[in-house]
Amino acid sequence: MSTSDRPTAAARQRELVGLVADLGPTFAERAAGYDREARFPVENYADLRKAGLLGLCIPADHGGLGADFATYGLVSEELGRYCGSTALTFNMHTATMLLCGQIADDLAMSAAERARHERRRAAMFAGVIEKGHIHAQPFSEGNAPGATAGVNTLAVPVDGGWRLRGRKIFASLSGAADRHNVICVTPDDPTIRFMSVRAGAEGLRTEGEWDPLGMRGTVSLTLVMDDVFVPAEAELLPPGVFDQVASRWPHFYLTLSFTYLGIMRAVMDFTDDYLAGRVGPGARRDNPQKQAGWAQLQVAYERTYALARQVLAEAGPDPTHEQVRRAWAAAVSTMETAPELASLAVRVCGGRSLLRPQPLERLYRDARCGATMLPWSVEACLDRLGRAGLSAAEDGEPYA
Repeated sequence: MSTSDRPTAAARQRELVGLVADLGPTFAERAAGYDREARFPVENYADLRKAGLLGLCIPADHGGLGADFATYGLVSEELGRYCGSTALTFNMHTATMLLCGQIADDLAMSAAERARHERRRAAMFAGVIEKGHIHAQPFSEGNAPGATAGVNTLAVPVDGGWRLRGRKIFASLSGAADRHNVICVTPDDPTIRFMSVRAGAEGLRTEGEWDPLGMRGTVSLTLVMDDVFVPAEAELLPPGVFDQVASRWPHFYLTLSFTYLGIMRAVMDFTDDYLAGRVGPGARRDNPQKQAGWAQLQVAYERTYALARQVLAEAGPDPTHEQVRRAWAAAVSTMETAPELASLAVRVCGGRSLLRPQPLERLYRDARCGATMLPWSVEACLDRLGRAGLSAAEDGEPYA
């Protein structure tokens, strides 16, 4: 039985979301400093580690909290409500745990591959549980929008493993991660391989400056691999399994969107408090224009939230074409509505709401960063939706 046949019970989901809610006020207090300094949220990760949340999606029989994909979505949303940079980087860490855990359980492997995968992921899980390892997942090279397209990072076989050559852009957790888990190809073979590069390995370096519009605490520099040795045991998935994800578990590529749902919730929380006078210069909730704006905000939020919840409930292996189209639509809705909601909140609350230390201007900037994130960027999803049902080749195309 795969882990997706054992969904996390609602009571357990509430308990795990509650762990983040308990940490949330402290994370919200720190968020402005991380943003101002473009500094990784080290203190937040210490708290996540202490709460056991680095093992959120590690199976219980490996010492983790045993959360499934849907529960991760709820936890990530709650985390995004307090600190977008923490939520987005936590996604990179947890996505690897899901990929090697629940999702890998649902994909095809031979008996020998399954046994080897179980051994390797057990070692990875133990590093997180026993040593507090943080995992990054830099995939993008900026060459093509697809999850399995445009991969030029090359893994050359050598005695005992591989030599990796290439670079990844927007490599979140640069300087903070213990492992950088990258996709690559081998010479003359387009099959995607998934390998874990140890921080500090010879030939591994980061380069560039990090001074972006938003999500400043993610510290997403360029990761350069110059003939980096990766031992064979650090290949985290059997060859070809990552390619299956794009065709059989495409909801995996929605994980980024849950952070932005959380940011939307934060915008709603702030606007409610601001109009009620709990923060800011004074109550404005009796102003008819403010009430009309607040109504618009609620409609936009609830519309996006409802679609996201439906898609989260449908997430799993081998979805129908209709379910995948709905997932694309949910990605577009979330990533487009988040900045629209923040912009509307600025108008509804008024100019003084943009003054620091109020969080709205940071939420506004963070919200604008989601639309471009690959592989399910807004442009990529709209392109796929535009061809959905109209293209004769649709049945043979990967979903990511």
